[in-house]
Amino acid sequence: MNQYAKITCTSRYVPENPVSNHQLSTMMDTSDEWISSRTGIKSRNIVTDENTSDLCIEVANKLLEKSGKSAADLDFILVATMTPDYGTPSVACQVQGSISATQAFAFDISAACSGFVYALSMGEKLIRTGKKLGMVIGGETLSKVLDWNDRSTAVLFGDGAAGVLLEASTEEHFLNEKLQADGQRANSLTSGYLKNKSPFYTGSSETSVHLQMTGRDIYDFSLSDVTNNIREIIEEDVDFLLLHQANKRIIEKISKKLKVPREKFLTNMEYNGNTSAASIPLLLDESVESGVLQLGSKQKIVLTGYGGGLTWGSILLTL
Repeated sequence: MNQYAKITCTSRYVPENPVSNHQLSTMMDTSDEWISSRTGIKSRNIVTDENTSDLCIEVANKLLEKSGKSAADLDFILVATMTPDYGTPSVACQVQGSISATQAFAFDISAACSGFVYALSMGEKLIRTGKKLGMVIGGETLSKVLDWNDRSTAVLFGDGAAGVLLEASTEEHFLNEKLQADGQRANSLTSGYLKNKSPFYTGSSETSVHLQMTGRDIYDFSLSDVTNNIREIIEEDVDFLLLHQANKRIIEKISKKLKVPREKFLTNMEYNGNTSAASIPLLLDESVESGVLQLGSKQKIVLTGYGGGLTWGSILLTL
């Protein structure tokens, strides 16, 4: 008998430190009107004494508590992040150790704002090939890689984490997907450059450790490549689309280009900002909590991530 994957539980965690546009206007030359009119963002949550692993561990514990599952039953833990605590150990291994998931293998996936979609695709394949229970989390502390003097990037991003449990099912829930990448446009969004300080290294680079983005390139990429990606897998009876929460204008324009009603596109960037790999699972859990989405309902949704790499991708699934 064929085995498939289904999402059986969702959870989220954001730091308890909301930072409003007004607060940012006291730190840099910007305003609430400037930020909100261009992006739809009014506030974001910023860590004060936590790191990415802390946020992801909170999500993992909530998933276990809500589902009643035992950490010992987990086969795998995948974490999507572009802001890990270390180069190694991975955030996933830190989560595994903290919750004592002794039977689970664990690793991180680095695909920036597409990370959760990439990780969910990987998790689905692991279930399909015999694993029974897995955890997929997207988590970021983007505040640590921002240049807080750069108003073109600092106003956009926030911190947070969210995730899902994947379980084996006799019914097929993951219906279609299309993952893509284009490294030839990699310099459109960069972050966390590791400078070689070896006494043997003779090269040089002025690349910044801070997140740097060519906004126009990302905007154009979103409206062309990402829209085409969604178009290739979307079906007429889809109930909702959960896109990476980067900018309300992008979502509005994608809605028009696809000729899909705007109300089918769920959003939460207003009070979370752009949380990269965490944005889609944050929106998913909020929508489940509010009752807009219901696990087990057979609602048909599209999850779409896009960002640094460049990477982008969509998954069509039923809840």
